[in-house]
Formats: sequence, structure tokens, C-alpha cells
Amino acid sequence: MTILVVLSCVGLLLALPVAAIGIGARFTANSVIYGLAMVACLASLAAALGHLLADTGLVPAVTLPLGLPWLGAHFRLDALSAFFLAVVDLGGAAASLYGLGYGRHETAPRRVLPFFPVFVAGMQLVVLADDAFTFLFSWEFMSLASWALVIADHHERDNVRAGYVYLVMASFGTAALLLAFGLLAGPDGGYGFAAIRAASHSPASASLVLALLLLGAGSKAGLVPLHVWLPLAHPAAPSHVSALMSGVMTKVAIYAFVRVVFDLLGEPQWWWSMPVLALGGITAVLGVLYALMQHDLKRLLAYHTVENIGIIYIGLGLALAFRAEGLPAVAALALTAALFHVLNHMTFKSLLFFGAGAVLTVTGERDMEHLGGLIHRMPATAFAFLIGCAAISALPPFNGFVSEWLTFQAVLQGPKLALWGPKLLVPSVGALLALSAALAAGCFVKAFGVTFLSRPRSTAAATACDVDRFSLATMLLLALLCLLAGILPGLVIDTWGPVVGNLVGQRMPVQSVEPWLTIIPVAAGRSSYNGLLVFLFIAWAALTAAQVIHRWASHAMRRGPAWDCGYPDASPLTQYSASGFAQPIRRVFGSVVFRATEEVDMPPPGDTGPARLTVMVHDLVWATFYEPVARAIGILADRLNAFQYLTIRKYLSFVFVALVVLLLALELWL
Repeated sequence: MTILVVLSCVGLLLALPVAAIGIGARFTANSVIYGLAMVACLASLAAALGHLLADTGLVPAVTLPLGLPWLGAHFRLDALSAFFLAVVDLGGAAASLYGLGYGRHETAPRRVLPFFPVFVAGMQLVVLADDAFTFLFSWEFMSLASWALVIADHHERDNVRAGYVYLVMASFGTAALLLAFGLLAGPDGGYGFAAIRAASHSPASASLVLALLLLGAGSKAGLVPLHVWLPLAHPAAPSHVSALMSGVMTKVAIYAFVRVVFDLLGEPQWWWSMPVLALGGITAVLGVLYALMQHDLKRLLAYHTVENIGIIYIGLGLALAFRAEGLPAVAALALTAALFHVLNHMTFKSLLFFGAGAVLTVTGERDMEHLGGLIHRMPATAFAFLIGCAAISALPPFNGFVSEWLTFQAVLQGPKLALWGPKLLVPSVGALLALSAALAAGCFVKAFGVTFLSRPRSTAAATACDVDRFSLATMLLLALLCLLAGILPGLVIDTWGPVVGNLVGQRMPVQSVEPWLTIIPVAAGRSSYNGLLVFLFIAWAALTAAQVIHRWASHAMRRGPAWDCGYPDASPLTQYSASGFAQPIRRVFGSVVFRATEEVDMPPPGDTGPARLTVMVHDLVWATFYEPVARAIGILADRLNAFQYLTIRKYLSFVFVALVVLLLALELWL
């Protein structure tokens, strides 16, 4: 059975930590662990895709004598699980291949190797779980394994803080999910998903479950204002782990939301879409705005994960709105767009984190202000990173354009909604989506331009060279996937047609039968897109332009120094910086979103010292929601600290008083 193959792969991954500890040689352990993890992920990927493409309607399931004694551990592989399992396995295989080269540069591989396969196995178990206990156990298992990877380099104080914030937010999310599943199970304690699916849930109970899902799954996915752990944890982890956390783990959180809201809760209420849409739009815009302010390349990518999670939630909110109003065809379009962006974000965000890891490995720098000129020293990495930048900026013919274009097509169907709440909210969210798309393009012009173009700003950048063949192969393969999914989107969309059909009652029409593989989301007369023709036109135009230029231009090579206001020996410091690039956006949004402050230190006349501009950007969400809570907890902890130094007599007195109070409360209650 397919599910037994997948569970065998999970078992192999769970056994690898023992091998990581037992193998003595560092390079041998690196090759064995990452090599076997890649084999396990590829085998599981083949099984998941085979099940998804077969579309036989059969849903293999298995129960193991684990977990709660009267329940057992239930695992099930339906179309939804198969799709997200394929996303997990593809990301895990890519990270494992990248780790074969990147892992050789790890300063503390013994803190990474045992937890890497466990992390991947935890994510696989979450999407396979078919009861609440197994789901929550796997969820917490995934969280703890990723926390161990975040603090792998625990000698850095920032990494320890990142791990602490991540652990607190993960615990908060698990508590919210625990309450949600408790409500779903009801007084009878039906913790199996089949029992939950068959039960009836009151509108109040279902609404409370939705709120808890937004808190629990939203905190793991990175929804604003629950995103605060994400820009801290992603830069702290090793780069291939950052790719897994950003590209894959956040999609497991999306799976949790989709599984409960679209499958277990039954028919949605009309207003459920409104908080999902509002949070999605706000998350998309704030994520990209905060990304624009960053100098740290990995932190910039982490904030862009927040933006893309917002785009996915916009698609999910649209699907809820259309499904609640009895428009299954349009709901299928919105859900298809959301699932397509799940796959796309895993692909191009993993590629970008791998590129950032390559830059970090070679130069030791993540600060873009200390980079530059790497396109001449790392041409293959620069090429792959450029494709990732184009894909995440939603530029055709790459995959990011298709999923965002499909989301816009769903937004344009907003006038079909009858109720005024969603009908007024959808255009506003569409405007936020358009704004985030434009800002994302500008952000990655900054990221690529400052990092790879111009001249080196440091010795490390000037002496860089390209990375190992495993890292390059991984990045180029993901770049190829970004292109293929962009020029052949109809084939990709048809793959998860069964997923959409099971969740909203209808799937998009088969796209692969359209001429030239054109995708037609609504009607041929209204909108269509052909990625293959766009790609062929771009290739033809580029080749023609190059031929004309080489045919008619002078054959003499002309090279001269860069213009710098007449100075012959320009300093790299005069180049456009990351701060300078973001300054217009900071001036527009700074006082509202960032609480940005600027301090200018101007030397007096006659002083040849440089003028200095210091800019402070604050995370408004952190300052508003989390700092007061942390401060209150600190004050309370200081007050309660005195209880550590009481005498035995005082301790016994407190125990006696507490016992009397509890007995009185029990008597009054009964």
C-alpha cells in the first residue's frame, strides 16, 4: 500500500539520528545522513505523486498501536494529504541535496545532523495524521525538532533569543490547536478525524474553532501579528534549515488550516471569509514593507515569507467566501490559486534561501551593505538567484506570476458575491494584493542589485568564488522547476484537481486539453494566459535583439571607468546602498508602519569628517503587542522570585491556606 511506503520512509528518517550519532567521521556522517534523507524524501514523493495522479478515489489508511490506548495512531493518505506530502518531500529532498555540500561548512554539524531528518519526518507525520492526538503529537514533534535546529549555533546570543521566542510562539500555537480539537471532539471525545467530520458543530462552536485555527496555525504560518518569531528564527537556523522552515513548515501550517476549515468543519458560514481575507491582505503588505527595510539578506527573505503567506490566505479567504455563497466554480479557482502558490512559494523561497546560504558560505556575510559584485565571482549562483527573484516578484514566464494572476482572477469575481460584507472587502484586499506585488518587485531589485551587481564593498566579496557542485545543482534544479511550472501551468493545475474537488465540491476544468496549453480560469472570452507562448516570445525577442546589436554595433571593445562626477577613482562607498534604495518607501510609510526615526550627525564647517545618518526602524507589532506582555511577565517574575527564599514554616503555611481555599471553592461549586 502507498501509505505503508510513506510510513516506511518516515521510519527511515526517524532512524537516521542514531546513525548520525554513531558515525564518527564528520564528512561520512554528512554524506550518509543527507544522502539517506534525500532517498527517503524522493521515495515518499514518488508515492504521494503516484497516489495523486492515479485519482482512483481510494483513500489508504492504517492504524498503529501507538498513542492513546483506546484510540491508536491513525494515518490516512487522501488527495489533500498527498498534495502537501509532495510539497514536504520535494522541499526535504532539495534541502538534503543542498546539505551534502553546505553541511561540510557547518561549524557544529553534530547539532544539526540528528535533528534534520527528524524535522522532515515530523512534517510528514502531520500531513498523514488522521486523529487529533496523532496530529498534535506530530505538530509538537515538528516544532521541537525545528527549535533544536534554530539554536544549533547557541553560542550566538541572538540565536538563543530567536529560539526562545520561537518556542514561546510554538507553545502558544499548540495550545490554541489543542483547544480547537477539544471543541471539535465534543463531549463524546471523538478525536478521530472521521468522527469529527461526521459530527455536527454548532455555529458558535465552529466560529470559535475558526478563531483558534487562525491563532494556532496562523502563528506557525506567520500571519500578522503572530509573525514575530519568523524573522528571528529563519536567519538563526542553517540556510538549508531556513529553506525548510520558510518554504515547507509554513505550508504544513497552511495544511492544518485547510484540513480543519475546509474538511472537518463542514459548510462554512458567510462571514468566515472576512477575517481570513483581512488578515491575509494586511499580512501581505506589512510583510513586504518590513522586508524592504532589511539589510540582512536572510532576514529580508524571512519577511517575504510573511508576505507570501498573506497571499495564500487571500486565496483561502476567497474560496471560503465563494463556497459559502454557493459558487463552487469560482471557489475552485480561488482554492487552486492558493494551492498553486503553496507549491510556488516552496520552490522559489527554497531557491532564494539556498542562494543566500551560498553567499554566506563564501563571504561570511549576510549584510547586503558588505556585498556587491558577486555576479562576476559567483555567476551560477547569481543566475539561479535572479530566477528566484523574478519568480517571487511574479514576473512572467515564471511560476510566481501564474498563481498571483489566478488569485487576481478570483478577486475579479468579487461582484458575484451577494452579501455586502465580502463584496466590499474583496476589492480592498485586491488592492492590497496589487500593492504587495509591486513592492515585492522593488524589494528584489534591491536584493539582487545590491548583493550581486555593482562593485564589491568588502574584501570578502572581492575574493569570493562559486560554491560546491551539490549546492549549485540544487539551485539550478529549483530554478528549472520555477520555469517549468510557469510555462506549463495547466499540467500543474490538473495535478491537484482531486484536492480542490473534494474540498469545495467542484474542480477547475481540465487545462491540459486547451490549445497550446493555455489556462482559462473563467472563460476564454474574459481571460486566459499561455506561459509557453510568453516564454517563446521573450526568448525570440532576446535572441533577435542580441543578433541585431552584434550585427550592427561596432566590433571594437570600449571600456571606461564608471562616471562619478568627474572623479577618476570612484569608491565603492558611493554606490547605491540598500538603505538608499529603501529610503523613499521609508519616508512614505515610516511614521505609520515602522515608527522610523532619523538622526543626522553633520560635522561643523572645516571638519573633514564624514556626515552620518542613523536610521532606526521599529517593528510596530512587537512594540504594541509583545513588549508590554514581556515587561509585565518580567515584573511579575521578579515579584514571585521572593518565594524561592521562604522558610519551611512559611511554605507549609502557604500550602495549608491554599488547601483551605480549594476546599471552600469546591464546596461552593458543588
